[in-house]
Amino acid sequence: MAEINSVTTLETDGDVAVITLNSPPVNALSANVRDGLYEGFKAAIASDAKAIVLICEGRTFIAGADITEFGGAQRGASLFDVQNMMENSPKPVVAAIHGTALGGGLEVALCAHYRVAVPSARLGLPEVNLGLLPGAGGTQRLPRIAGVEKALEMMTSGRHAPAKEALEMGLVDEIVPEGQLKEGAVAFARKAVAENKPLVKVRENNAKLEAANGHPEIFADFRKANARRFRGFLAPEYNIRCVEAAVNAPTFEEGLATERKLFAELISGPQSAAQRYYFFAERQAQKIPDVPDDTPTRPIKKVGVLGAGTMGGGISMNFANVGIPVTIVEVKQEALERGLSTMRKNYERSRGARPEETEKRMGLISGSLDMNAFADCDLVIEAVFERMDIKKDVFQKLDAICKPGAILATNTSGLNIDEIASVTRRPQDVIGLHFFSPANVMKLLEIVRADKTAKDVIATSMKLAKQIGKVAVLVGVCPGFVGNRILAQRQREAQKLVLEGAMPWDVDRVLYDFGFPMGPFAMSDLAGLDIGWVKEKSNGATIRDVLCEMDRRGQKTRAGYYDYDENRTAKPSPVTEKIINDFIVKSGRNPRKISDEEILDRCIYPMINEGAKILEEGKAIRSSDIDVVWVNGYGWPVYRGGPMYYGDQFGPDKVLARMQEFQSKMGEDFKPAALLERLVAEGKKFSDFKQQQRQPEPA
Repeated sequence: MAEINSVTTLETDGDVAVITLNSPPVNALSANVRDGLYEGFKAAIASDAKAIVLICEGRTFIAGADITEFGGAQRGASLFDVQNMMENSPKPVVAAIHGTALGGGLEVALCAHYRVAVPSARLGLPEVNLGLLPGAGGTQRLPRIAGVEKALEMMTSGRHAPAKEALEMGLVDEIVPEGQLKEGAVAFARKAVAENKPLVKVRENNAKLEAANGHPEIFADFRKANARRFRGFLAPEYNIRCVEAAVNAPTFEEGLATERKLFAELISGPQSAAQRYYFFAERQAQKIPDVPDDTPTRPIKKVGVLGAGTMGGGISMNFANVGIPVTIVEVKQEALERGLSTMRKNYERSRGARPEETEKRMGLISGSLDMNAFADCDLVIEAVFERMDIKKDVFQKLDAICKPGAILATNTSGLNIDEIASVTRRPQDVIGLHFFSPANVMKLLEIVRADKTAKDVIATSMKLAKQIGKVAVLVGVCPGFVGNRILAQRQREAQKLVLEGAMPWDVDRVLYDFGFPMGPFAMSDLAGLDIGWVKEKSNGATIRDVLCEMDRRGQKTRAGYYDYDENRTAKPSPVTEKIINDFIVKSGRNPRKISDEEILDRCIYPMINEGAKILEEGKAIRSSDIDVVWVNGYGWPVYRGGPMYYGDQFGPDKVLARMQEFQSKMGEDFKPAALLERLVAEGKKFSDFKQQQRQPEPA
């Protein structure tokens, strides 16, 4: 075995040269990896071997580019140098794939003459999730091998195709048994030599492109079908244009030139910068300074959930989905049966649902009317009514019932968890697990650390969140925690803007155009205006009161802030407009014309300012954690990074100036956070702020 460099070796297995790459953790295409591959193929081609196999050590094939090198100066061999060396090899090159072959990794594999994979392998071009497109020929080669429709779907979704599907589309030539990848790849290479198989160059295979030539409707229909999903994003459209170039350009090289041009535009643009920032932010959120990675965790083999309503049922499904048994407790049999029935229907409606899978998951969920059923649970999550007296009563009972070491969690969206924990004899075992509705769908999980929460409880909760497919962010106790506390700022200003002359649809349109899936008034109509509204106590004091009193309670009554047709399509309501104008007149003010710029600034800047207060109070570890909360839980467009990233890009000095301007005109709701003022005085950004290390727990 010859060592090519620190990450690459070359050995011979009979008449087959085997290049092995080992660059933990995921064999990313760093300069060192590219150099090793280039020199490895150069040496293998010059050797007496008759064929070449490329294989990787570790848990995966090449998982993609080294994102940390993006934007830096080119070092060592380029990826194109490596690809050209492989594709133009006079000897058959076989890529042996396990784990994932993603992005640049798949683009390398597509330059091999053949590909073999184990059944568990997955292949894809997920660059769209970083606001990019495959920049090393992937947009030109994938449609040639998989067909135009399949390439469009994979590239604009970033989906990873499993090995079986990859075999069916021609992306993989053979599947070899698990644990026998090297042997299978070498055997395939020998077979290629023995049968004198052609040196297949994907770039020269135009048969599948010709089927789409002269059919522009393929692209028009695809754009139309996915318009809602692609809204606001540049990268999906640029990927589509590259596939169009593959079909329509006279040569592969001309299609490649289009790919390179569009790639350069994306990688230097603000959307990809924001999406790459977010990629790292989500991973950084897992790092808790005083809870190291080696902190022991508690085993969670059985979970209890109190409440079978919308939240309780959704929470329970998360655990059943990964094979963890769940016991749900309700007060009344009718409510329990209704909750179990809803969960079953949710499973049955799931895309690609199979009856046996539904039965398997429902078989893990048991119901009871007796809280003593929680006695053997390792984790109990309450999802009862959002009232402190009810929560405290529940936790006193759980404290008496649950076994020592069980974690007691509350799903409260903003109540004081320290107060809840104070009624137990084990405050160290109490934590907040704030799921977002619908809990079986939404990715965000706010993990709320109370003053006395033990570190192993935090570590267990973070690990468990990952296990059930959630994006977890650790936050501190304060009203509304991070997400809802910031949301309150936007909601307040939206309501004030309406009482000054902006219509609900004006506010919604501005925020929708910014990139949110819907504005605050459309969201209120969707959720139901009568949530938290009590008819007996209503006295017409707010616009919402008047709407509910008129039985305009949102989409479910086909009228709320908006009017709705039978398809729930919204249109501005003259009824709502008159109610608003009457309110303004009653207040003694004259409605004024409010610009889109003012609407956006008044909704967004107070959110950034509140984020600064949260950082200053230590309720979030870092500014990027706030961004992860808002992207995952509240629909902040990922191509804008998050509220704190947006503030940094716009400039904290400009945020401060605008807040001061609003403060002088409209009062203390716009008082700048002390941290915002300090960062501007020091010429720093929110991302520069470092939270003070938490003091160690008392022994």
